Amino acid sequence: MGETHTRRFTALLVGTVIGVYTLIVAGATAAIADAASACSSWPVCTQPPSLAEPALVIAWGHRVTALLVGLLVLVTAVAGWRIAQRRRVKYALALALVLFPVQIGVGAAVATTGAAGDLPGIHLGVAASIFGALVAALAWHLEAGADDSQPVTTDPEPAPEPIEDVTVTRPSGLVETVRAYVSLTKPRLMWLLSLVAAAGMALSAGGSIPAETILATLGGGVLAIGSSGTFNHVLERDVDRRMNRTADRPLTTQQVPVTNALAFGFVLGALSLATFLTVNVLVAVLGLVAIVFYSVVYTLVLKPNTVQNTVIGGVAGALPALIGSAAVTGTIGLPGLALATLIFLWTPAHFYNLALAYKDDYARGGFPMMPVVRGEATTRKHILWYLAATLLAATAVTAIADLGALVAATTVALGAVFLWMVVRLHRERTESAAFRAFHASNAYLGAFLVAVVIDALAI
Repeated sequence: MGETHTRRFTALLVGTVIGVYTLIVAGATAAIADAASACSSWPVCTQPPSLAEPALVIAWGHRVTALLVGLLVLVTAVAGWRIAQRRRVKYALALALVLFPVQIGVGAAVATTGAAGDLPGIHLGVAASIFGALVAALAWHLEAGADDSQPVTTDPEPAPEPIEDVTVTRPSGLVETVRAYVSLTKPRLMWLLSLVAAAGMALSAGGSIPAETILATLGGGVLAIGSSGTFNHVLERDVDRRMNRTADRPLTTQQVPVTNALAFGFVLGALSLATFLTVNVLVAVLGLVAIVFYSVVYTLVLKPNTVQNTVIGGVAGALPALIGSAAVTGTIGLPGLALATLIFLWTPAHFYNLALAYKDDYARGGFPMMPVVRGEATTRKHILWYLAATLLAATAVTAIADLGALVAATTVALGAVFLWMVVRLHRERTESAAFRAFHASNAYLGAFLVAVVIDALAI
């Protein structure tokens, strides 16, 4: 019975976190629609909702959502005080419960004053605090039974020496040769990073974008990714031999000679910069920074030397957002920075799942990944924290770029799926659960970026 109650409380707490996040997104949507001017009374609007006045419908929706979520927070706090095993879970729930009436009061002031002064910012800040308190409660509750006290070494088993007598596997034909070189470019990364650049362009454009700008920016980006991936293969070829998931890479099996791979990487990099220069100089500079950062800073400095390699390495994934912004404006604007921040925060929530699934492999390779150094329980908690930060950043992107209902619905729906997969990871603590959370993170970001492009360009 105790286990059943705990599981039910977990589901309730997850639902409350999503409910509060929905309320935050609804509030951002209401601000964009200037709902305060359509409904300046409180607690209810003087006029009933009407499809002829979308701002009024949004205002009513926000008020009703706030009522339902407030009741949900109350029920969750009461249940938590009865069921939660840790005091800090109870205190976090109590903080959320205390802050909610404050949020209601500030919301009333926003409505009756027409969103004057700093009130909207305070309103959002209190909402974010409630969300943070509930996420903290969820993180501490999920790890109530986890043992994170066992010391973990950076190399729990001796790493085998690089294999010197590798069987040479030369490609037997043109198709296999092409496949080997394509593999060097890490094509699986291209679709998502290209979407990041496309979203950066859409957010910053403020209208239609010339086709040649789109093609040059995305084409240069694909070439830059290919160059970075190739250099990464070259620099990690000895370590790749130690790891099961990378032992069959083209340089490890000598399908592609190292000198050929280096030449290939430099050619791709040069073509990338030449393509970027047809857009503008800033795009070319950012493209060069992206290649150097991933190939040198991340691969040689961060990845083998610090447990924060994934966090800092998120800069590499965030740069395409800045490239997209610079491509259409010639500068790095606030929407591009907001999107880059979202990608930076999303990266640990995404990649730590893969690090959990391949923990032993990374240990054999000698990489100080988070689960290897700090343990699996700590890594799972960090995934949840970074996921929460990602969701808040998505709301900021929505508000800054004046995006609409499609983006709001996408971040809530796919964010809920992502969160639930992370909760299952905490509960199951298996490799398959880590892969599910990893794929959910890809689905969330991919869907969000597509929604941003559609909404921003009104496709």
